Amino acid sequence: MNAPKLRAAESEAEVPEDITFRAAEILSEGTRMAAEVFAPQDPAEGQLPTIVMSHGWGGTAELLRPDAIVFAQAGYLVVTFDYRGWGKSDSRLILAGEKPERRDDKLIAQVKEVREVVDPLDQTTDIMNALHWVQAELRCDRDRIGIWGSSFSGGHVVHVSARDPRVKAFVSQVGAMDARWVIEKPPLRDSTFQQGTGRTRGTVEYPAPGAKFGSLTGFPVLEKLMGYAPIEDIDRCENCAKLFIIAEHEELFANQDHAIAAYNRAQGVKKLVMLEGIEHYGIYEEKRGEAQRHALDWFNEHLKTPRE
Repeated sequence: MNAPKLRAAESEAEVPEDITFRAAEILSEGTRMAAEVFAPQDPAEGQLPTIVMSHGWGGTAELLRPDAIVFAQAGYLVVTFDYRGWGKSDSRLILAGEKPERRDDKLIAQVKEVREVVDPLDQTTDIMNALHWVQAELRCDRDRIGIWGSSFSGGHVVHVSARDPRVKAFVSQVGAMDARWVIEKPPLRDSTFQQGTGRTRGTVEYPAPGAKFGSLTGFPVLEKLMGYAPIEDIDRCENCAKLFIIAEHEELFANQDHAIAAYNRAQGVKKLVMLEGIEHYGIYEEKRGEAQRHALDWFNEHLKTPRE
């Protein structure tokens, strides 16, 4: 029998009664990020293994709720959040117009939002700040923290794990591991360099909110992509247990150059799983349950089982 449902705060999503849910706020570089916290509805006190989840290109935390609920029901404290400028999070603000004016020890300035653009360096900073934030959660076991990322964020978890030793395990599903394609060939290389130059001189604006990049929502800050290559960070993840989940018929990039290449280069505990018969977005649809089971098995093994 299905458990009765409770409606999540300020949301149309429904959360089972065996899960506690609350909204929260995380400050990343001074900007408020909207977060959601899930945990088992367990009267027993004590710390829980913890998973921080991050969404992919153009996604929002709301889309991660089905996965967060599954992980919480399995005994995890789970945190999801919207990157700065996405979903319910506030936007990063930049100056517009003249130099700020100081009045009564306050700065008065005209500003504009940077919203719904894709910046992997900002996004990985947001994940690291979510990891800092979760340390103060009463039910967070600081010695048992994992991170989960999908699609573009499937590369982010590699970048973050290479820099934060508190991450004991990650799950990267259908992850892109190298954005240097923006400078491989003209004319895109020329456009990338020109946009970087223009932004530093104030002649090129940030992309419009939610602008399309091919079929994807959210135009990238191209000069930020040229410096983003998680494949180069995988060697620094030796002490983190690494699970890569890929789609057999991945159409957005070549698995061989991304997750498979990262897996082959990785040292330490690692695993590669291929979900058969699907393209990229099949991992959110017909194979979502299977992907959840692989992720949960991995986290159970490496966050719940004591290490020797």
